[in-house]
Amino acid sequence: ADAMSGGRPLRLLGLHGYRQSERRFRQRTGALRKALRGRAELVAVNAPHPVPGGGEDDDGDDPPRGWWFSGPGTFEAGEVAEAPAGLEESLSVVAAALAEHGPFDGLLGFSQGAALAAMVCALRSHGDPRFPVAFAILVAGFASRAPAHGHFYREPIALPTLHVVGDADAVIAAPLSRELAQHFVEPVVLTHPGGHFVPAAAPQKKAYLDFLDQFCPGQGQ
Repeated sequence: ADAMSGGRPLRLLGLHGYRQSERRFRQRTGALRKALRGRAELVAVNAPHPVPGGGEDDDGDDPPRGWWFSGPGTFEAGEVAEAPAGLEESLSVVAAALAEHGPFDGLLGFSQGAALAAMVCALRSHGDPRFPVAFAILVAGFASRAPAHGHFYREPIALPTLHVVGDADAVIAAPLSRELAQHFVEPVVLTHPGGHFVPAAAPQKKAYLDFLDQFCPGQGQ
């Protein structure tokens, strides 16, 4: 099923990592976008919450952002947060992006953005009409430890997913990403030897394209 014969490439909504932004994510996914050229285009969106304290490369007009917090203005993937904050606003941002900039076919999330994308997949698999996507690529993802988010993982998530796991990832350890994959019905797991980034070397490029070849533009709608 060659997407190009049908006209447009697949469109992926990109969800950046914690302390990133749409612009930073775009800068760090150049190799991936090149690898997908002609097959899929990646359109990223900013998370709604600026991260307090800025970052080492903070230039003021592009503050680092996050999708939710596990503590007041902080986030740790492994934290069992009793009062996580900000997730509903982020789900609204994703829903608005899908509606206003769509149609999109799937999601591509990195780190905290992958965790958010997995939650969107869960909502989609339960029929939530705000999220018309057919699949997701989850890079360095994890399942939220917050008890308030437990409902996302109660039932197996029946949406096709590609889980990209870095064996040397020191930020989101590989077992956390593998654990997230186990919440999906038929996950495809791609392991790479690197760390906390979106890999796009030849073996990963092939895996992305093989996964995307299952889908035709417009399936998610």
